[in-house]
Amino acid sequence: MTALGTLRIVAFPGAPNLPTFAAMEHGWFRDRGVGVTLELTPSSVFQAQQVAAGEFDVAFTAFDNVVAYASGQGAAGEGVDPGYVVIMGATQLDVSLIVDPSIEAVTDLAGRSIALDALDTGFAFVVYEILTRAGVGLDRCELVAVGATPQRWQSVKSGTHAATLTIEPFTSLARASGFTVLDSSRRLFDSYQGGVVATRRAVLNERAEAVRAFIDGYLDGLAWVLEPSNREAVIGLLRERMDVNPKAVESVLDSVLSPESGLTPLAALLPEGMETVRTLRSRYSPGGTLASIEDFGDLRLWEASIAARGT
Repeated sequence: MTALGTLRIVAFPGAPNLPTFAAMEHGWFRDRGVGVTLELTPSSVFQAQQVAAGEFDVAFTAFDNVVAYASGQGAAGEGVDPGYVVIMGATQLDVSLIVDPSIEAVTDLAGRSIALDALDTGFAFVVYEILTRAGVGLDRCELVAVGATPQRWQSVKSGTHAATLTIEPFTSLARASGFTVLDSSRRLFDSYQGGVVATRRAVLNERAEAVRAFIDGYLDGLAWVLEPSNREAVIGLLRERMDVNPKAVESVLDSVLSPESGLTPLAALLPEGMETVRTLRSRYSPGGTLASIEDFGDLRLWEASIAARGT
């Protein structure tokens, strides 16, 4: 039993979980006095519902999900508010549009189905921007809520849907399987805040010491993952935790280790990237007033942790 109890973490499947895996594997959360359990979510809606119900304490989620719920535009429906409070950043995240090999251009998606996590949260607006820039009206495609990346990738792989958005390792797995990357958030935007780490206000108020210990342990794991001399060990952890095809391991790791397409050094937030997310939401989900970082962010514990590291 750890001194500060256990925090229940919920995250999307993907290689950006490597720092958490590393901290769990090396005992760095335990060394800080906090226990951690990690569950992978099948969708952003499930994640929000379960966080709102108090089933989880910390969520690794898309920044757009935080903005959506803070602005009353969440996908989980009326009455569901996870009360996300951002405590640190996570990823810039390169989100890629994967398509059936028969599709050669974005315009070929007219009349085809596209698998999304949810229709108006998460990374859906990246798809909408890609379609709009190509002159393909959103009403010309069938947009289907399928769930998190593994389910979406399988739906395209099986031929159920023609396209979807992926993160690593699924982007590299799709390429290795002969599927095409038509476009990506990295090409569209100079900066894009993909993932963040959030908790509930009650957890932050009542278990601040445990949350601080979690942040410290995560930053330990992040530093280890980003250390070049640990590359072979990180590859081993990636293959153990995600069963990645050996042919895709190097490209997966290159992407997730790049601050332009993966983990953000020191888990810092990206102001320009956050503004990109808010701009997309205002463009494709108009109405109401979008929340700002001051409305849902509390970085004091992260700042204290960074200061203690002298960085």
